[in-house]
Amino acid sequence: MARFALFDLDGTLVDRQAAFADAVSRLCRAHGLDTTIEHALLNELADRANPVDFARLRADFGLKQPATQLWQEYVDLMAAAVTCRPEVLAGLTRLRAAAWTIGVVTNGASDIQRAKLDATGIADLVDGIAVSGDLEVRKPDRRLFELAADRCGVSLADGGWVIGDAPVGDVGGGRLAGLRTIWVRGRPWPDGLVAAHHAVDDTVDAFTILLNETQG
Repeated sequence: MARFALFDLDGTLVDRQAAFADAVSRLCRAHGLDTTIEHALLNELADRANPVDFARLRADFGLKQPATQLWQEYVDLMAAAVTCRPEVLAGLTRLRAAAWTIGVVTNGASDIQRAKLDATGIADLVDGIAVSGDLEVRKPDRRLFELAADRCGVSLADGGWVIGDAPVGDVGGGRLAGLRTIWVRGRPWPDGLVAAHHAVDDTVDAFTILLNETQG
């Protein structure tokens, strides 16, 4: 089995939800937007956010600010608010020291996902990054995993791992890509989906599994 691991970003390497609530609150306060608009943003963007969402919300609420400006402010606020726990950064560092090739495969708009990776320091610890906005395909589409592997300088045919919190996108997608999987528990597991090879309560535990594979 190749020493190659692809990590999901939101909910796996970083805490998106806390950053998301903070960013939306700050954006609304900066522009004097009322609680109705704030709640709409929180509902509409809960799972993911794209520039088109801000164009639609601007039209729905008659906002004066250009949608592109609102989007860029949101990107900057998310990058400022998002965090990656020190023990997760340390785990990535240990994998690199053990000669693992590490990638990130994530759904989302390219600019905001890369802003989060840069702000947290994760970008400096991985070999390649593939964002769904790069190809306009989303996990579990195999093509996104192929792009991630290619950007890491490896091939899916060599095998490897996918680590993530989304049962269908990460675990299901990883299996479709021919990779072994580690599920970071949190979201409900859908009926009928084949189980991950391992399930953990914390991403830190996934590093232990991978490093044990190295020792084996």
